[in-house]
Amino acid sequence: MRNVWCRSLLATVLAAMAGTAAAAERNEWLVRSTVENPTARELSAELGVEVASVQHVTDNLYKISVDAQALHGFGPQLNVTKALRAHAEREGSGLVQSLQKNHVYKLQLNVDEAARARVARLASVFPPALKATDNPPVQAPTTTPARGPDPKLSAQWGLDNTKAKAAWNTQRGDKNVVVAVIDTGVDYNHEDLRANLWHNAKEIPGNGVDDDGNGFVDDVIGWDFADKDALPFDKTTDLRIDGNPGHGTHCSGVVGAVGNNALGTSGIAPNISVMGLRFLTDKGEGTTADAVVAINYAVANGAKVLSNSWGGEKDDEDDTELRAAIKNAAAHDVLMIFAAGNGRNGIGYDNDTDAAPGVPASYDDDNIVSVAAIDVNNGLGAFSNWGKTSVDLGAPGVKIMSTVPGNQYEDMITIFGLPIAEWSGTSMATPYVAGAAGLLRSQFPDETALQIKDRLLRTASPLAALKGKTVTGGALDIEAALK
Repeated sequence: MRNVWCRSLLATVLAAMAGTAAAAERNEWLVRSTVENPTARELSAELGVEVASVQHVTDNLYKISVDAQALHGFGPQLNVTKALRAHAEREGSGLVQSLQKNHVYKLQLNVDEAARARVARLASVFPPALKATDNPPVQAPTTTPARGPDPKLSAQWGLDNTKAKAAWNTQRGDKNVVVAVIDTGVDYNHEDLRANLWHNAKEIPGNGVDDDGNGFVDDVIGWDFADKDALPFDKTTDLRIDGNPGHGTHCSGVVGAVGNNALGTSGIAPNISVMGLRFLTDKGEGTTADAVVAINYAVANGAKVLSNSWGGEKDDEDDTELRAAIKNAAAHDVLMIFAAGNGRNGIGYDNDTDAAPGVPASYDDDNIVSVAAIDVNNGLGAFSNWGKTSVDLGAPGVKIMSTVPGNQYEDMITIFGLPIAEWSGTSMATPYVAGAAGLLRSQFPDETALQIKDRLLRTASPLAALKGKTVTGGALDIEAALK
């Protein structure tokens, strides 16, 4: 088993920085500038390397692009940022306030080698490059959905495991409570999600005007920070497995698929509002710059819980900008749920002691809840990271049934209808906890994010498999948390 995570991509980036990639390849940095809209020429002079382009990210933060070959001669590759920063401090005019590498993060879906081999065989039979479905028109939600049992409820073993069904006798969610799923986007026309998706009531659709003045034009259903448009659709291709086989839609369904509507599944919070935001591409990759603006957007537009099923491994580069976004969320009383990580080669590791722990899950910010994955037998998933001080609790994360694009439902990833791999990972465990946090914020609207976190942790159900491996030594118990 191995995960789809960050290490292989970082190796590619480092190879490019060493000059083994094509000359056209570029590297990106994040620059905080003391002046508004610095030019590429100004930044080139400041940093001592030719800057190819400059793009505004947020506030006084800019993303710059540099040709890979222009970085030759800057010493050990992980110290390029330090070398550029030192040059600016020594030679520059003070234009550059700070500079860091624009890291790449990946979704945390656990896919084994056998699944990859099956996909490779299919790719030899079917066309290797299939056009991805993207950005269909937004359909209006059904105003009076059908009522009746959800037919796939019995396949959602995690509902019983977390006592969600019992919890629904107390709370099913408040539409005014928004949980943002920051991921690969969402199939916003899915029959089991449409009625629960957040809509920006202050924006007039399709008029080409930023009606609410939030900096995003026509963002009626959220935003796509990867492709820079107003339709955060969960773009898929039939032969994609390492990137985006409907990951964001699956996580969104775990959080808030409509309950008791005689369709498919139910979310943990079946009456909640889900904000679908896309910063991970169809390859399952997203940058720090896009993560920062996605988090800031969610916070600014009223989300009180953020579900984050993505991550990377801590290295020598700094993470100032991402941590600033997390602290901004904390300042606005927003709780952030992060996946603990899927280990290496399908084997989880200890985020407390490993030299490259899973991040952002292992950050020590108080408003973070870090989640490990458990299976139907309450065992720790073999792929799941853990940490007695850095991972808070476990939640269902193995063979999870939920929504996928095209009005479909899966607990097995399928290609052309053929099962390829399980929907498993700390990715799947994270929205369980995010949905639970949404229920708690609905039930206790006057409690702070830290009080909600305390409820989640102190009511966790003890598990032998998690003893000494998480802060709580236990797994999510929604019924207990609501008491």
